[in-house]
Amino acid sequence: MRKIAAGLFVSLDGVTESPEKWHFTYFSDEMGAAVGEQMAAADTMLLGRRTYEEFAGYWPSQAGTGNQLADQMNDTPKLVVSTTLDTVEWQNSTLIKDNVVEELTKLKEQPGKDISITGSATLVRSLLRAGVLDELRLLVHPIVVGSGKRLFEDGDQVPLKLIDSQTFSTGVLYLTYGLADK
Repeated sequence: MRKIAAGLFVSLDGVTESPEKWHFTYFSDEMGAAVGEQMAAADTMLLGRRTYEEFAGYWPSQAGTGNQLADQMNDTPKLVVSTTLDTVEWQNSTLIKDNVVEELTKLKEQPGKDISITGSATLVRSLLRAGVLDELRLLVHPIVVGSGKRLFEDGDQVPLKLIDSQTFSTGVLYLTYGLADK
């Protein structure tokens, strides 16, 4: 059975918004390898509307530039969860508007690699609450950003269990969690 796994850059105070403003000073070969492993383990991307719009506004213009990451982003099948979009134009994209939990549960039962979520904190929270998210892979950066959208807001408790942890030389913690009752 396939897993849905979310990989997120997060600050020590829980901020996931605008990592381009605080993340890169902590990037290392270790982190690159971890992100590369996450990408290699997946054959489908799952995106919320905002992340989809950001990615779709950038990656298609990078096609044909020799950038392997751009080719992978453009060629990988993408599932976009949104109640406000009517269409998705980026190649290999499919819109999921209704019955999200049911649709994703069916997809998890099909053969294939992981289904990965990058960014999309709102989607991550909703799938975690619904019990559909299998792994939460956090790259916790040793910085207090001070403001910005956080991964977790006030809401329901969701018990998790630590599956794996690594400490990188930059002080970044790579923490993998699963649902405690799984």
